[in-house]
Amino acid sequence: MNRLLTNLSAEIKQLFPKIVEIRRHLHRYPELSFEEYKTSAYVQKQLAILDISYEVVADTGVVALIEGGRTGADDIVVLRADMDALPIHEQNEVDYKSVNEGVMHACGHDFHTANLLGVASVLKKYIAEFSGKIVLLFQPAEEKIPGGAIQILESGILESFGGKIKAVLGIHVSPRVPLGKIGLREGRFMASSDEFYLTITGSGGHAAEPHRAVDPIMIAAQLLTTLQQVVSRKANPDTPSVLTFGRFIGDGAANVIPQQVSLAGTFRTMDETWRKEALETVAEISHTLPTALGAAVDVEVRHGYPALYNDPELTRQVKNGIEQSMGDGVVQDLDIWMAAEDFAYYGYRYPALFMLVGTDNNDSATQYGLHNPQFNLDEKAFEIGIAALVNSTIYLLNRPNG
Repeated sequence: MNRLLTNLSAEIKQLFPKIVEIRRHLHRYPELSFEEYKTSAYVQKQLAILDISYEVVADTGVVALIEGGRTGADDIVVLRADMDALPIHEQNEVDYKSVNEGVMHACGHDFHTANLLGVASVLKKYIAEFSGKIVLLFQPAEEKIPGGAIQILESGILESFGGKIKAVLGIHVSPRVPLGKIGLREGRFMASSDEFYLTITGSGGHAAEPHRAVDPIMIAAQLLTTLQQVVSRKANPDTPSVLTFGRFIGDGAANVIPQQVSLAGTFRTMDETWRKEALETVAEISHTLPTALGAAVDVEVRHGYPALYNDPELTRQVKNGIEQSMGDGVVQDLDIWMAAEDFAYYGYRYPALFMLVGTDNNDSATQYGLHNPQFNLDEKAFEIGIAALVNSTIYLLNRPNG
């Protein structure tokens, strides 16, 4: 049996305090999308300590390479972790609380980065146990359109290592998956994500004389109600779709009809043909309805990430690899998830798999959802997160016809 897989549990146990230290450092010093300069420098420092060569790409991204010592096929497995934080004011009272006001790792990217450094530490120590190459991809800017994945792909860095890219693997922590489990789903998994920004300009006036005004509040309210029919009456019920507006600002008063209202919303689905049609329909209705009611309107559509599709054959291979090494009860089958991820772009070019690392336990302090100002996680999840990526990588590289 592979010596690495035999010793993996002990290796992770020995490594655990260091990985927790790394995660807490990253949590304490979060940086926003496209601004991860200190995070990038810290990752580079850790890779240098491990004597792993790396390159900086896409301004703050870091791409490192570990070459196996066995002879065999020149296959490549890419392991991706995102590094950016969110514009959220942290409400946790922990000694590693964010010191950057209004910025927080509320989505687990600190865990993802530390986890990949843990994987790197283990794999570097056991290069004699596998052939091929492992690319460690520390990616910037997952949280902000257009996302860092596009820049990584356009740089050509992944192809520069030569060989065949057999798989791109990514993880995400999940408080909806039990601690000690890895969540997998074949095929469509996560939604596309696009954003709408609307400004409706009417004619302000006195609340007692609405007939002398063009009320953008009422027009916006009618528009929101009408747009919901795009999902309820135009979408195929078999196609998951969500249209949500999370911002509605009309700065009037109890007795003042405002001049202008601004709206912002998101549309998500898992079918690219329907996605295109729905965006066009929402934009058309957003133009015509306010105009028909006497207002001017500005409509901006920001095209975001495509739907995320997990390669079925790769998913089955990884599931087999994890279960063979970690037991039959480790993998949990997942439902679709209407969140979005720029990891989806990798799946349009290479076989790709995005999996969830469970963090759900009995501690209420770690059960807040993603993007919540009190989000935190059970760091015991490193044990399963590191093991899952190491096992999957070794299985894929040492499997000749995968």
